[in-house]
Amino acid sequence: MIKSTDTPSGATARRSSRRRKKSASAAPVVTQKPFSRLRRTLPSLPLASEDQLESIHLESLRVLSEIGIRVLHDKSRRIMREHGADVDDDSMMVRFDPDLIMELMGHVPAEFVLHARNPAHHVLFGADEIVFAMMASAPNCSCVELGRRTGNQQDFRNFLKLSQLHNVIHVNGGYPVEPVDVHASVRHLECVRDLLTLTDKAFCIYSLGAERNRDAIEMVRLARGLSVEQMQQQPSVFTIINTNSPLQLDVPMMQGIIEMSSMGQPVVITPFTLSGAMAPVTIAGALVEQNAEALAAISFSQMVRRGAPVMYGGFTSNVDMKSGSPAFGTPEYMKAQHLGGQLARRYNIPYRSSNVCAANTVDAQAAYESVFSLWGAINSGTHLLMHGAGWMEGGLCCSYEKTILDIDLLQMVQEFLQPLDYSEQALAFDAIKEVGPAGHFFGTDHTQSRYRDAFYSPILSDWRNYESWEEAGKPDAMQKAASVWKQRLAMFETPAFEQSNLDALNDFVDRRISEGGVATDF
Repeated sequence: MIKSTDTPSGATARRSSRRRKKSASAAPVVTQKPFSRLRRTLPSLPLASEDQLESIHLESLRVLSEIGIRVLHDKSRRIMREHGADVDDDSMMVRFDPDLIMELMGHVPAEFVLHARNPAHHVLFGADEIVFAMMASAPNCSCVELGRRTGNQQDFRNFLKLSQLHNVIHVNGGYPVEPVDVHASVRHLECVRDLLTLTDKAFCIYSLGAERNRDAIEMVRLARGLSVEQMQQQPSVFTIINTNSPLQLDVPMMQGIIEMSSMGQPVVITPFTLSGAMAPVTIAGALVEQNAEALAAISFSQMVRRGAPVMYGGFTSNVDMKSGSPAFGTPEYMKAQHLGGQLARRYNIPYRSSNVCAANTVDAQAAYESVFSLWGAINSGTHLLMHGAGWMEGGLCCSYEKTILDIDLLQMVQEFLQPLDYSEQALAFDAIKEVGPAGHFFGTDHTQSRYRDAFYSPILSDWRNYESWEEAGKPDAMQKAASVWKQRLAMFETPAFEQSNLDALNDFVDRRISEGGVATDF
């Protein structure tokens, strides 16, 4: 079992433990901190001066007013025209007056609560809080035993179980791996049902057409037992909206904004701006484009519904100019993260970044690029960390072992962000006096009463000396992680679900599947 304490989730774990038969009492116990909302204890790090940041802001507004952005969705252009934008339907180009953009940006909430099926797992986006999300959207997955393979439903469900088991994962960022063995016409129905039943945390849905959005929103509403009006007032599911860089908003993304914002559900506007490819090769130029695209889409959400929750997403990085492949965890990526955070703070809007790397295996490159991107996110003022655990190959693969390694890393960050105790007891004069010269503190009450709960409890590192490590078979990080994720899956217990809400959810899904789901081109 997973052992945690002093929270509703910890109480649930203890009740579940008591329900088990005596034969299960020998199951391994792993100590982790209880689920809690993580608060930033350090100020965000500004990379640019106010004048430098303002130059990016003003150039972004100039792009929107003089160049404009192509909007492929007819209804969205009509809404933009009704709100004062300059629309050319022949070219599909839309231009925005800077005052219009800034007036609309003023309606964006500075923070909002995202409601989970389990109230103990509600999270706040904004203020000084940080939310860690599981990886999302990989077409492939991998593990040491079976190697790399195309995404499937079993692996999809396994990753959801791992995300539910670990308290440092606050939300699911989408599908950890795409289950391509489920037909695309009903995949969203099966996947969202799994997200609702195998986890009780909040999650992201994909904007791949208005009908899929409406189905997912309805499923979340039924699972939480809300009326339509309550759902509109309680953000309960979010979506990522990627612009089709450079300077284009496509049909599914615009439909996603309309469906989600009209129902009061959060959208995370994230331009996909890779400098040298879909954006200027200079980071400053790429950020001008990122900001222009973000401002256009964020403003549109406020045209749909004033006060609709929305986040500013940053994903700007560089590419390998020899191959064209995206590069992550680079100095350029960190600079873009920091400046994206500054821009989001300028507009007083929650900010999203990511824990990413370009490594093809779980090696030193994967480690240092992930640490680089993670600390870039933390120092930039990120409120939502997407792809917190599992990301490999520039997003093409979700790795079981990398998931465990990243969870270990997130727990280290979580512990680092806890404020130090400066009480008289923590300053430890009496303990120092008790031990005196040339003694040790292992057996003192001061140490024994604190060591289990006060210090970071690692998954992978048990800090063995060489001799004991050698006796254990010399396990490296990959081998240890491979054993850990299997042990963790064996501990999984399906979270409780209100039966009437579960019945309503299943009735809806079964009906929609019987109707054929949504139309596809294949």
